[in-house]
Formats: sequence, structure tokens, C-alpha cells
Amino acid sequence: MAKKRAVEAGTFASLTNYFHHRGHRETEGNAAKLVSSEDMKAQKTRVRFAPSPTGLLHVGNARTALYNWLFARHTGGDFLLRIEDTDLDRSEARHETQLMEDLRWLGLEWDEGPGVEGPHAPYRQSERLAIYREYTEQLLQESKAYRCFCTNEELEAERAKAVAEHRAQAYSGKCRSIDAERSAERAALGEPFAVRLRIPDHPLRFHDMVRGEVEFASDVVSDPILVRSGSGKTGGVPVYNYVVTVDDALMEITHVIRGDDHLSNTPKQVAIYQAFGWKTPEFAHLSMILGSDRERLSKRHGATSIASFREMGILPEALVNYLALLGWGAEGGTRETFSQEELTREFKLERVTASPAVFDWAKLHWLNRHYLKQAEPARLTELAWAYFEKAGWLPASDGSSAEIEAWFEMVIVLFLPALDQLDQLPEKAKFIFKFDAEAARADEENATLLATESAQKVLEAFAERVGSAASGSVTPEQFKAWMNEIKAETGAKGKELFHPVRIALTGAHSGPEFDKLIPVIETGSGLDLPVHVLSLRERVEQFLRA
Repeated sequence: MAKKRAVEAGTFASLTNYFHHRGHRETEGNAAKLVSSEDMKAQKTRVRFAPSPTGLLHVGNARTALYNWLFARHTGGDFLLRIEDTDLDRSEARHETQLMEDLRWLGLEWDEGPGVEGPHAPYRQSERLAIYREYTEQLLQESKAYRCFCTNEELEAERAKAVAEHRAQAYSGKCRSIDAERSAERAALGEPFAVRLRIPDHPLRFHDMVRGEVEFASDVVSDPILVRSGSGKTGGVPVYNYVVTVDDALMEITHVIRGDDHLSNTPKQVAIYQAFGWKTPEFAHLSMILGSDRERLSKRHGATSIASFREMGILPEALVNYLALLGWGAEGGTRETFSQEELTREFKLERVTASPAVFDWAKLHWLNRHYLKQAEPARLTELAWAYFEKAGWLPASDGSSAEIEAWFEMVIVLFLPALDQLDQLPEKAKFIFKFDAEAARADEENATLLATESAQKVLEAFAERVGSAASGSVTPEQFKAWMNEIKAETGAKGKELFHPVRIALTGAHSGPEFDKLIPVIETGSGLDLPVHVLSLRERVEQFLRA
């Protein structure tokens, strides 16, 4: 169903496209020379969300996208979407389509990216390979990178020796000293090689807006691979740390906001910026999201993909509000409900905490209930329809009548206070469509209650009134009058009065208020639905026969 994206690695179409939009380089050999730190303050904010289309969009990545989007909107900057699809074995077009749908569902529209082409196209890494080849060649020519001819076996032997000697597992740098001319000759003869960056002999420092000043010793970083082993002029496939840095520089990204699992990648990227003479952007590494057991959030903690939340009936405004609070708080720290516009106005990276955030289902449900109550019934009707259509209780939405739609809106309003998420609605409303008198009588708690003399008197009196009522729907007013009469007649009140009747009508001794329930049952019984809704009279008759 989904075909893996083909990569035309042998063409220079993407490079031509790039120069078409940007014009020739500002300086020969340095196409992405960035501005000084003083000018950076005046430069328009540019951030990016750069997912890999290898699976569904999950909570952690969605929060990263949201924080980037909020920061861009708060500062009047640009939000870019870039698809990092150089993992050809796992990248699939269907995942790319899904993640873009999820971002749009969350309201996170991008200013540049697939479908919104801008001056830094193309926005898929698989279409930018020619660009990476050019910059690799530049680094080799300037001796800032070198070819590494070490085989996998040699590298593994080095690692094993380092482990045995209790040393850091860093590359020895044995190919660093190969003469450039000899290196080119070996490559021309077809000997496979990787391309490694020459790490400078000084600490690699960068500023993190969440964590402050960060420093890595150069010997910890080692000489990282930029391009995997292969043949040809510049080797094989470029690695993540290399292409993401080149893309961020060429796309003029001013702030890199991402998860803290990328923290260890950052010194390698800083070294690449320095090798090209590019200004390093500001970084903000977001803390991880944990489950209730304080372990990294995963499927075993429940739904974690945005598509799953959508299917469950979590409203996008509730999820956006909740994701924003996973590591951030507004000034004052007590408010918890924000519209997207309010989040945009309030959001500051300085308010993001470095402490891990714990995913709390109860809080998400609380927020979802808040937004469900605020939502227009017509919107909820549209969102919930598919659940009932799938159950066979409603016709296809495009073939329904206005009368059925108005009635279904009544059903939603009836059960809305009991919902955490919309997919709970069919189970809550099941007795409306599928009343089971035998199951109601078989329930142990119900049976105990129904066995009392008081309950039997109440049911007899109620059945007599329903049976003798004039044809037509029973109104809430009529029902209320009956119950007052039965109360006076039997002496039953409270639970003794209402529970037997509720069991006879719904199968349970608790549920929605009768003045709202009666119209739903009676109106529904007169509609042409895939499943007939039993009227009050039909329910009582079936219950008495059971």
C-alpha cells in the first residue's frame, strides 16, 4: 500500500533547485555563512520540526513540534517542516502523509515544507543528496574531513581493545595521517571509505536555553563519521548528524528545539558548524516524557501516537493544551487551561523545565472533559457519528436525515457529562439501542433490589400506567406525574421509587436524569434507524416478560 520513496542519488536536480531559489553563494566555499551573534538577535526566528517518516507521530515528537510552533508564533518567526527520510529501509510515504495529517489536526501548520514550498526547497532529505555531496567534497578539499578506510573488522577490534583496557570507545584516528593525495588515489581505485570530521583539539561548547552552558571534551567526541562507508568521490550515504547540520545552516535555522536524546549529538554538530565557519544556533533540549512508573513513555503505558488519541476521541485543543504543560508553565504557574492563541501569547522557552515530565492520563481526561463541554454539539455529533455507524446503530452520515442528526445530538448531550473521551460514548449509550431485559434481571445487584416487595409494587404501578397511556410518546412531564402518583400510592421514595423503574427501562440502577432520558428513548423509537430503539412501553413489556 505504501511504497518507499525512491531516491535519485545520481542526479543534481535538488542542487539545481536549491540554487534556483537561493541564487549563488554569498561567499565561495561557504554557502551558509550565518550572521554574527549581535545580528542574530535582530534576525527573524526560524525553527524546524524534522521527523523521520519511519512510524507514527508520538507524544514526545508532537510536543517538540508544538514547542517549535509556539516559539515561532510567539516571536513572529517561521516554522519549517523538514522530512528526514534518508533511512531508506524504514521511511515510507504513508508515514509521511500520516504525520502531516496529525500536525494539521493539532493545528500546527508550517510556513515552509512539503506542500508549502519556500526559498529553501527541497524539504525532504532524500531530495538533497547532491547538496550533501558538494559540501562533503568541500570539507575533504579543505582537509577538515578525511577518508577513513578502516574496515568494520578493524573498527570492532579497536572497540574491543578499548573495552579490555577500560578506555573510552573512541576512534583512534589512524586514517587521519593518510596523505590527501594518497587518500584520493585509493578512493579512485574503488577502495571503500567513510568520511570522518577532524574534531578540533579544544572543548566543544554551546548554549542550551533549557540547560545553560554545555561543554564536551574533544576526546569524548572523537572523529565522527559524516558519510558511511562506500565508494565514489565522496563515499556512501551521509549520516544524520551531518545532514541535519547542513540543512539547519542552509535553511537559516536560528533555534534548534528538540528532545534531550539529541544532547549527545550536539557537540558533533557544533564541530560541523565550526568546520564550515557557520554560526552555531541556539539549542533547547527538552526533557523526556515518562510514564506513571517513571520509565520512558512507551506503548505499554497506553496510547502514545497522535493518531491513537484522535481515534479515542481526545479533542485536538485538549491534547495541545496538555502537551504544552508537559514541561512548561505560564507565569504564575497555577493556570492549566489555555487556548492555542493564549499558549502562543504566553509561551517562552525560559519557562521550559529540564526535569522529566510525567504523562498523566487523569489530567488529560480532565482537560478533554473541559473542552468536550465547551464544544458545539453539532461538532461532537460529527466526530462521534463514526463510532455508532461502525456499531451498526446509525446509518452512514451521508445518508442520514436531519431528524436523525438532531436526535443523535440529544444522545451526545445526554451522556456528555460521563465521558472522558468520545469513544466511550457507544458503551455508555448501548442500552438505548440494545436493551437486554434478561441481562438486566440476571444482574446480581439488580436481582436483589427487584426481589423486594417495594420494588415489585413500584413496577406493577408503573407498568399499569405505561400500558394504559394514550398512544404517542411519553413526555417528561407525564413521567414525572406518574412517579409522584406511584410515590403516594406505594409509599416508596428515593432509590426505592426510582431504581426499579430505571432498571426496567435501562438495565441499570444508575444513569442519566429521567427528564433528559425519556425524550431520547421516545423520540428514538419513532426514527428509521438500522436498529430499532425500544419505546418506554416496549421496554416495560419486554422486562415483564423476561
